[in-house]
Amino acid sequence: MKLYYSPGACSLASHILLRETGAAFALERVDTGAHRTEAGVDYYAINPKGQVPLLELADGQRLSEGPIIGPYLSELAAADVLLPRAGLARYRVLEWQNYVATELHKSFTPLFRNDLDEAAKAPLRAGLRRRFEWLESRLDGDYLTGAAFTVADAYLFAVARWAPHVALELGDLPRLQAYLHRVAQRPAVIASLRAEGLLAA
Repeated sequence: MKLYYSPGACSLASHILLRETGAAFALERVDTGAHRTEAGVDYYAINPKGQVPLLELADGQRLSEGPIIGPYLSELAAADVLLPRAGLARYRVLEWQNYVATELHKSFTPLFRNDLDEAAKAPLRAGLRRRFEWLESRLDGDYLTGAAFTVADAYLFAVARWAPHVALELGDLPRLQAYLHRVAQRPAVIASLRAEGLLAA
C-alpha cells in the first residue's frame, strides 16, 4: 500500500494506524499548496479531491477520507482493539470518530484561512475551544473509549496538534494534555512523527 500524506495534516492519523497495524506501506509526500507529489506528479491526477490522506491499495484501487481509512485498516489487519467488529463498543469508537471529524476537524478549517481577519476568527476559535472543553469533561480513561487505543484516538491526536498553529489555547486542559502526552509516547506515533519530520530523530 501507499499513503499520500502531508506532514502534520489529518493524514497523520492514517499514517499512525498503518504503523499500529504493522502494515507494509510506502509514503508519498504531497505539497497540498502546489498539489504535486514529491515525485513531481500532479496530485489532482491521482486524487481529484486534491486532499490527503489517500490510500493506494495493493491492487491499485484508492481509498480517500481519513475517517474511513482508519476503520478499513483496522478491518484489514483484524485489529479489533482499534475498532471492535460489532456491538456498542464499535459504535462508541465511531461516535468519537464522527465527533472529531465534524465538530473538531472542520471547525479548525476556517482558522487556517488567510482571507479571514481576527474579528471573524475570534468567535470561531471560541466555539472550537468550547468543543475541546466538552471533550476534556469526558476524558476519564487512558483513551477516548477506555483502556484501548482506537482509530478515533489517532484522529484526535492528529487534529489536536493543530491548536498552536491557530492560536487556540488548550494548555490549561489537564486531562487533554495528559491524554495527548500519553498518545505521543506510543511507538507507532513516535515513528510516524519522525518519518514526517515532525520529531527529531
